[in-house]
Amino acid sequence: MQAVKMYTTAVCPYCIRAKQLLKSRGVEQIEEIRIDQDPTARQQMMEITGRRTVPQIFIGSTHVGGCDDLMALDSQGGLLPLLGTA
Repeated sequence: MQAVKMYTTAVCPYCIRAKQLLKSRGVEQIEEIRIDQDPTARQQMMEITGRRTVPQIFIGSTHVGGCDDLMALDSQGGLLPLLGTA
């Protein structure tokens, strides 16, 4: 299974929803980078993704996007192959 990395904040409902979806698809470990605790990480996230909002989700080296992007990928049948579980 591909490694999953997610830029998050403590109380983001979209982050929680994205984590729930990933776990329901078999992801056991998510590397969380809390940008609310680390301004350097926030800047890094914005440079890498061009976005300011959380979550920003990476599966392997692929930038999936935010929660809505993740849910759309799943509904189109693309999430499991990207995770390497299909």
